[in-house]
Amino acid sequence: MDKKKYLVTGGAGFIGSNIAFELQKQGHEVTIMDDFSASNFKNLLGFKGDVIAADIFKFMPEDVYFDAIFHEAAITDTTVHDQKRMMEINVEAFKNVLCFAAANEIKRVVYASSAGTYGQNPCPMTESQTPMPENIYGFSKAVMDNVARDFAADHRDMVIVGLRYFNVYGPGEYYKGHIASMMYQLYNQMSSGKRPRIFKMGEQMRDFVYIKDIVKANMCALAAKESCVVNAASGKARSYNDVIALLNKNMGLKLEPEYIDNPYPFFQLKTEADLTLAKEKTGYAPDYTLEKGIAEYVEVLNKRK
Repeated sequence: MDKKKYLVTGGAGFIGSNIAFELQKQGHEVTIMDDFSASNFKNLLGFKGDVIAADIFKFMPEDVYFDAIFHEAAITDTTVHDQKRMMEINVEAFKNVLCFAAANEIKRVVYASSAGTYGQNPCPMTESQTPMPENIYGFSKAVMDNVARDFAADHRDMVIVGLRYFNVYGPGEYYKGHIASMMYQLYNQMSSGKRPRIFKMGEQMRDFVYIKDIVKANMCALAAKESCVVNAASGKARSYNDVIALLNKNMGLKLEPEYIDNPYPFFQLKTEADLTLAKEKTGYAPDYTLEKGIAEYVEVLNKRK
């Protein structure tokens, strides 16, 4: 494989750092840009490339060529209600990245979209459904998809691929605080001897996707022949009760769930991705079932104690 140069924005975060290390593992030259507002340098221990501490909304390097940009920088906290700030950081900064790519003749951009664009659309969720986001985060990602589509139409020499991430979990999310995955939060509760707390009656379902499959989806996006927006997921919905059962099994515990009232006016009962288009456009297919993902994650978390 030829050595290439890649830029990963938000590269000190959960998903960005995993992408950066995979690219480094493949022998490529990787540059990370991150403002460290919601990430941690510890995610980059062992990283061998350059790290630019900067806000992409205000700064992009000049006269630099990359074979592709992986754009992961964003506000991912869905509890942020400052609509102007969310749109500035997620949408306007994305426009900045696209313009930077075009000006520097960078022909491929892979960016993080979200299943939050779907809202209460029926399952399985397909990319042809009309976005119906329920919060400003999901709306910002839907607008990013619009921006990408229009930019690609005006720059036909570029390939811009959006990946609609579903519920991602796995190593590297330790510094996300209250927005870390339920998998990580439930593990922490259970490892301290507490009963895992979930909303009544634990039957809500999510398309939980292991981080290694998300990294795979990003690598597959490098092979896309045309601009597109596709789902990045496991393709199978599982319940929170399933998650707790698997955590108990892999942690050697028998803790019963504590069911609590759901305080949120909006809460999706189910998410599940249709992966047909992802397979067609990028060749992506997941490698991890929930059983395999949780088993590997618990092993990693146990070693961190």
